[in-house]
Amino acid sequence: QVQLVESGGGLVQAGASLRLSCAASGRSFSDLAMGWFRQAPGKEREFVASHSWRTSTYYEDSVKGRFTISRDNAKNTVYLQMNSLKPEDTAVYYCAADPTGWGTRVEAKYNYWGQGTQVTVSS
Repeated sequence: QVQLVESGGGLVQAGASLRLSCAASGRSFSDLAMGWFRQAPGKEREFVASHSWRTSTYYEDSVKGRFTISRDNAKNTVYLQMNSLKPEDTAVYYCAADPTGWGTRVEAKYNYWGQGTQVTVSS
């Protein structure tokens, strides 16, 4: 089992930055791929970014160049640095863990999920 706890969400103005954190516990963090997903009101949950157990990263097109995913295996934590935020980035952001280690856009590959953290970007 893996427990995930997100933090760092909040209300910001367009153009601002936020850094989300996700602390993991329960099994070897360094073996896991980690992902961030988001769900806006009235929409399905969508992929945002992922980080394989090694160094590979993947991003959804609309966040490329603005968001950066990183991980600190010593702290069992994955981060999502979000810059140049836009109102359309408003959503609940979820951290997820993929035990295969590869990292993927496919939600079904992620077996463990956090409770989510709200990000609201005002115009």
